[in-house]
Amino acid sequence: MDNGIECTLSKSANDTKLCGVVDTLEGRDAIQRDLDRLERWSRANCMKFNKAKCKVLHMGWHNPKHIYRLSGKCIESSQENNHRIQKASHVLGCIKRSVTSRSREVILPL
Repeated sequence: MDNGIECTLSKSANDTKLCGVVDTLEGRDAIQRDLDRLERWSRANCMKFNKAKCKVLHMGWHNPKHIYRLSGKCIESSQENNHRIQKASHVLGCIKRSVTSRSREVILPL
């Protein structure tokens, strides 16, 4: 499954996550190429991805929110997780504004 994959691939018993940095068009293309590789692998091994559960999680303030495809169909963006990320960003912002120390020992427990 990992053969030729350019981005970070995380696997567990019934879950596969593909992660990459998309700050350029090349980053976007790398993720799409990896999605195409995973789709070819799944067909060759008679396994199917549950496309209804496949989601894209766009992170970052200036994320262009590219559209990705699996088997020619658009993968839906995960709005639920985006709200969680927003909440976490707000909490991190509060910590950053209220704590003067930037040391790892102070920030990580917070």
